[in-house]
Amino acid sequence: MDLYSIGEVSARFDVPVSTLHYWESCGLIEPHRRSGWRFYDQDQLYRIALIRVWRETGHLSLDDIAVLLNAPGQTGDWRSTVNARIEAIQEQVTRLLDAQSYLQHLVRCQHDGPLDECPHFRAGIDLPVAKAVK
Repeated sequence: MDLYSIGEVSARFDVPVSTLHYWESCGLIEPHRRSGWRFYDQDQLYRIALIRVWRETGHLSLDDIAVLLNAPGQTGDWRSTVNARIEAIQEQVTRLLDAQSYLQHLVRCQHDGPLDECPHFRAGIDLPVAKAVK
């Protein structure tokens, strides 16, 4: 069985050693121990690769990843976790598309001066009205 040191794994995956330690403390990976040194086999390299993909591509939290990996102490259906993440991403996409649309609207403003002085945009801003104190 091929084993790789923590330094080799850190370099191979471009992940700080401290991150590997943290993932271990979260129960996401379980290196082999020899004389106090950590070594990783192919199965652990695969888990590290999965964690990186799920973090970078799926934007999953470590708690979500723990559910997907069925880490010790974690309960939950991984499909529910993934569906919840899809829903959260869809909400983000909607907010970003709304922001993009609004900013495109700002760019089309015909006012030549500062935007905060544009009567059209000024009229479209709802100002909170202070309640009169008796």
